[in-house]
Amino acid sequence: MTQDDGELDSLVRKRIRALRMAQGWSLDELATRARLSPSTLSRIETGQRRLALDQLVTLARALDTSLDQLVETAADDVISSPVIDAAHQQMRWPVRADPGMTVVRQRMTDPPSDRPSAMRAHPGHEWFVVLSGTAILLLGNRRFRVETNQAAEFPTMLPHAIGAEGGPCEVLGIFDRDARRGHRSGESAGDADRPSK
Repeated sequence: MTQDDGELDSLVRKRIRALRMAQGWSLDELATRARLSPSTLSRIETGQRRLALDQLVTLARALDTSLDQLVETAADDVISSPVIDAAHQQMRWPVRADPGMTVVRQRMTDPPSDRPSAMRAHPGHEWFVVLSGTAILLLGNRRFRVETNQAAEFPTMLPHAIGAEGGPCEVLGIFDRDARRGHRSGESAGDADRPSK
């Protein structure tokens, strides 16, 4: 066994124990779910028993994860830098674990336009939190005031626009693939859409 194999072996054992404890399960509870004896599970966690692929598959299922996630080692790219879009006063970070997700930080100074042509509707789902200031979310025929540290989550098929109230505000938003695509296609439409994320 190489040093890398030993590190992976140790990591998987620690991960099994950590996932079990995060669920609040005893050795007996996880052993029952995985159809293993408690002593076998204890020896797996402590390194006194060799890891077998069939047991890892069973444990992954019992822990409600995948085998890939159980043995994943890629932690080299922990830190990522933003892509800066100065024209829209945005910073964007892709989420590596889910390439369809994007995190966006945006500073807004103008209130949202309530003109129907400025409100967007597209497939997807969005979530945002106000980091500073106050944001206004126009959603269909409703108007929501979102204060600092409050969050909003909504389906993007409802016509929507977001802007600032009473001065600049900064928001941090999370877009799924469809929502990001809907905003990307709208960005070329001009400044009429600009207050909306």
